[in-house]
Amino acid sequence: MAERLKVVVLDDDPTGSQTVHSAPLLLRWDADSLAAGLRHPSPLLFLLANTRALDAAAAAERVNEICHALRPVLEQALAAGWIDRWLIVSRGDSTLRGHFPLEVEVIAEELGPFDATLLAPAFLPGGRTTVNGLHLLQGEPVHTTPFAADRLFGFSHSFLPAWVEEKSAGRIPAAAVQRIGLAELDAAAQGASGAAALRDCLAGFGCNAVVAVDAELPHQLAALGAAVRDVTDPAAQPPGVRPRRLLFQSAASLLNGLVPLPPQPLDAAGLAGLRRRDASGASLSGLVLVGSHVPLADAQLERLLQEPGCEGLEIPVAKFARLLAGPEPAALLASLEQTWRARLEQRLADALTPVLFTSRGEVSCSSSAERRRLGLELAALMARLAAALEPRLGYLISKGGITSHTLLADGLGLGAVELQGQLFAGLSLVLTPPRGDRPGLPVVTFPGNLGDADGLRNAWRLLERSQASEPDSPEA
Repeated sequence: MAERLKVVVLDDDPTGSQTVHSAPLLLRWDADSLAAGLRHPSPLLFLLANTRALDAAAAAERVNEICHALRPVLEQALAAGWIDRWLIVSRGDSTLRGHFPLEVEVIAEELGPFDATLLAPAFLPGGRTTVNGLHLLQGEPVHTTPFAADRLFGFSHSFLPAWVEEKSAGRIPAAAVQRIGLAELDAAAQGASGAAALRDCLAGFGCNAVVAVDAELPHQLAALGAAVRDVTDPAAQPPGVRPRRLLFQSAASLLNGLVPLPPQPLDAAGLAGLRRRDASGASLSGLVLVGSHVPLADAQLERLLQEPGCEGLEIPVAKFARLLAGPEPAALLASLEQTWRARLEQRLADALTPVLFTSRGEVSCSSSAERRRLGLELAALMARLAAALEPRLGYLISKGGITSHTLLADGLGLGAVELQGQLFAGLSLVLTPPRGDRPGLPVVTFPGNLGDADGLRNAWRLLERSQASEPDSPEA
């Protein structure tokens, strides 16, 4: 019988499963939900922590809560034979935004000790690579891109050891960060001696060293994954040698190295064909939500709204913020929400795809806490509107991590969804449970930082043409 390795992924937003398929994504972590996830046949289990939407204290509390709930269920799964062993990954943003090293430190405290934390932010389908310790976006140092200017998670270094020192406020000096380079990974992919050297390298780490991992091509992460599986497997160790315990802070591509998967069952046209239909067999309309505010999302929204089959509805963020700060926000917002819902329903009645989006540009906030609250309130509003329309929808496209998580967890009230696969490279489609209040709804979770200017429009076109024999399939 093949070994049952389970890789448990704490995902800081709902888009980090963007290189894999056929896995459960949990939005709750009660014992029953965790047990069901660990019994699932997939070697992957995603826990959608959504910590990037939280401040540091709340993020630490949530990760602690998840790990505290997870530990006894992992022990149960091992004892019952559901799994043979497990690895844990803190999945973070490939453009280096998020609560690092906070989250891996909480994981280590609750589920450790670990011999090393491997830092592997490469997301190869999205052009995020790491070469000689330097993290790049389409060949440019990531600290020179707009993502580094993020008002909540900004940074000034692309060289990963220096980035670690910066994010840890000097607690982890750059000189203490160890590295695994491309040459070592290529050698491991090419032959037995290189693979043995990489295993020896991994086995030599201790005291939870931070290790920055290069990656430019899939075979390099495949070689790393094979070495990780070997050194962490008790059955593969010589007598008297203990298996190593490794923790991971990574973007999505490392997952493909840790757990090689077969091809996804449905291609892009097959995924688009999951669009819901009415009783007569006619395709139901879609809805697009755009909450992300990175420049790429702005460009994608602009292109989508040029489509004659789409009609936008803008939520004016400055006005929304003023109402939140006013004396009676609930009553005023309820009235506006009713108006916006009626306008969305009219677009559906006119056989158009409504595109609900927040106004572009930055709104001045007095603090990071106020900015987070505003973002969460906007996401909640969009989620409520989408949930009200759900019975009439054939699919949903949700642009932005916070927007997507709030839609799934709060708007649609889901405890889990099933990842079907990738509509385009890096663009996941999930399906709501077949039994429940909102059965079989395809939801495309579109990261804010993914694709080119036409990516959102191409995804919409593919879903809209799902009845055609040969739908377009351009890269996102």
